[in-house]
Order: sequence, then structure tokens, then C-alpha cells
Amino acid sequence: MVDAAVLEKMEAGFAKLAASDSKSLLKKYLTREVFDALKNKKTSFGSTLLDCVQSGFENPDSGVGIYAPDAEAYTLFSDLFDPIIEDYHKGFKKTDKHPARDFGDVAAFGNVDPTGEFVVSTRVRCGRSMEGYPFNPCLTEAQYKEMEDKVSATLSGLEGELKGKFYPLTGMDKAVQQQLIDDHFLFKEGDRFLQAANACRFWPTGRGIYHNDNKTFLVWCNEEDHLRIISMQMGGDLGQIYRRLVTAVNDIEKRIPFSHHDRLGFLTFCPTNLGTTIRASVHIKVPKLAKDYAKLEATADKYNLQVRGTRGEHSEAEGGIYDISNKRRMGLTEFQAVKEMYDGISEIIKIEKSL
Repeated sequence: MVDAAVLEKMEAGFAKLAASDSKSLLKKYLTREVFDALKNKKTSFGSTLLDCVQSGFENPDSGVGIYAPDAEAYTLFSDLFDPIIEDYHKGFKKTDKHPARDFGDVAAFGNVDPTGEFVVSTRVRCGRSMEGYPFNPCLTEAQYKEMEDKVSATLSGLEGELKGKFYPLTGMDKAVQQQLIDDHFLFKEGDRFLQAANACRFWPTGRGIYHNDNKTFLVWCNEEDHLRIISMQMGGDLGQIYRRLVTAVNDIEKRIPFSHHDRLGFLTFCPTNLGTTIRASVHIKVPKLAKDYAKLEATADKYNLQVRGTRGEHSEAEGGIYDISNKRRMGLTEFQAVKEMYDGISEIIKIEKSL
């Protein structure tokens, strides 16, 4: 049973959210009926509904407002997760099944901006969770350390273009830290959404960052997800960036088993990243379209793309530079997710040129 103090916190949070003018998906779908049906449930890891929703209770300005403390939560609290997933991923219904992993023809993508006028940089990333471990809020300090050791040992075996070095956050040299921050590689503690979801415990234990010698391939260990695998470089050569990511994911997967769900695809801490877990994005300068933001939004929407500020979620566009990425990650293959971004960005560039 869920103890009284937790239930009390849940009730207070529910009342606070209901009274707020929050536009979050959590507020939209956490009805009194759903709340009452789920509030006394607990996963085998001990996670309650509160663990899923506390970030959204604390931050009424969340877009989504829910996280899965462990893989089981997606099933046990499905009455809440399923409608949120369907809404966010544009119609991925609870009767739908995410397709099998398919990176498609990795030679199909070229450079979205061969003249280098618009695209500042491009990146493609995916998230992965290690099988047999819960997500951040349920991890013990010992598990964090164990996972970091596994990840560090695995990555040190990468060869060729992917060869590089793992830097643990614990005891990190100040100069190294500054360099990683300057390179926009290092993730910081203190994201209030993650903090409220209890995802920053035992910081910096078990956290680390790996990058290759060319600084075009990165792995984050235990930031939001167990692993964030990232391929990126300046300019718009999406093809090269995608091929590097696919090589890396295939290589790492041979060494570390990942959590995969028959219906939801690859499992992640945040339901927005489920399925392919792929986020393909560009930093793009479109000064003319920026003056007609509604048109930029409408074009992005047509291709299921998300427009964010320069520094990602919850930030402004600096110098007219936007971060634009695919929004849907479920119900389509990895290749299709990247293709939505490729087609959408090509269209946005075409419109910018015509203005």
C-alpha cells in the first residue's frame, strides 16, 4: 500500500495542478477518475503515481509533466501514460505497436544545406536504458557507480572515428570541466524539471561524458537517461552524422543489453523520447521566416517538427537561430523519424530562399 504521507502529497499536488492554468498534458489527462484509480498502486521497484507526476505538479509550465521512474510504470500507470503518449506522438494509440528498429538506407541522406548559408550545426541523438536497472529516481548510489563502470569500459573499446575518452563527473579537473562546457558538451545539474522528478540524486556519482577525438561523437552517462548517444558536427551534412550514429549504436548494443518494450519500443525516462528515441535537429538561421513566426511554426508543424530556442527547450532564439527537430518518435522507424526532419528542413530552407 502507498503510505498516508505520500497520498497526502499526491492529493495536495493534484489540487494545486487542477487550480493552476497549466497547459501540460498531465493536467489534460490526470482526471479525478484516473487519479483515484492509480493513486494506491506501486511498481515492484516501489514507485508510486507521485514519482511519475511530481515534476508536473511542481512545474505547472511543463509541456508534458510526467516521467517514468522505472520501466514497469508504463504498464502499471498506463491509464495516464497512454493518452499522453497518444497526444504527444501524434496518434500513437494504446492498440498500436511501435515498429521494429530500422535505420533504413544510411546512404539516403545528404547535406541539407550544401552552401552553408542556413544550417549552423546538425545533431542526431538517441536515448537508451540499460536492461535490469530502473530509471533515475529508483537508482541506488551503488547502481549509479556500477553503471558508470560498465559504460566507461564499453566505450573504451570503441575504435576508428569513435575512439575517444570517458570523463567521470566525480572529481573532474576544473580545466577539463571548463573545456567541456565551452564545447557545449557538458550537461549541468539543476534542471528544475528533472530535479523535481527526483532524477538528480547522488549527483555527480555515476555521471560522466565520453567524446571521440574529433568531438563529433558524444555519450552522456546518467544525465536524464542511462545513455544519450549523440552524433553532431558543424554544417548540414546530415548523412555523415546519421551514419556515425548508426555505427555507434550498433557497436554499443553488441556490448550492453538495452531495455526494449514490445509495444513502446526503446524505453526512456521521459515518454516523449520513447520508441525510436531519435531526435534529429539543426541549429538554423532563418531571419526572414523568423519575422513571420506563425509561418515558420506552420511549416514545422506540417512535417511534425518542433521549433525551440537556440539552447533547446525553454530558451529564446539567440540571433535568430532556432533549434528545429523531429517531434514524433513513436509509431515510425528511426529512418522515417530522421526523414521527417530532413524533408521539413529542406522545405524551410526553400521558403526562406523565396522570401
